[in-house]
Amino acid sequence: MALTPFSNDPLLNSLFRLSHIPDEFSTLFDAPTSRFVKDSHAMASTAVDVKETPEAFKFIADLPGLKKEEVRVQVEGKNLLTISGERSREVKDETEKYHRVERSTGKFLRRFRLPDNVEVDKIAASTENGVLTVTVPKFKPPEPKKPAVVDIPIN
Repeated sequence: MALTPFSNDPLLNSLFRLSHIPDEFSTLFDAPTSRFVKDSHAMASTAVDVKETPEAFKFIADLPGLKKEEVRVQVEGKNLLTISGERSREVKDETEKYHRVERSTGKFLRRFRLPDNVEVDKIAASTENGVLTVTVPKFKPPEPKKPAVVDIPIN
């Protein structure tokens, strides 16, 4: 069974494309809906690489600036891996004024359907330098059984 990404939403993809219209059009998005577009961009832009080795599946996500306490890794049911969290805005200082804000903020959520051959109770997650790695071990294949050899006496 193949791994299936679970959050490939056409609406979010369209909103993501809209949020990248050239700067001369940026004033068109000062409407109340612009926050939803920017927040959905944060959710849609959390890239995750999925790598398979003989022993495990590895999910590798770039989460710069997030502490491990701000990220949640869960398995829902028996086979739905969920990586979620929230990128918060810095506390505003009233004496400072931003001229441009390009870093994504908001909640993010990625889901992956796991195959049946994984050991859910042995999943491990770690972070290093803003990169989250979730390792999902596979069941070890059973040792091939040697055919039983029975000597038959000859009368």
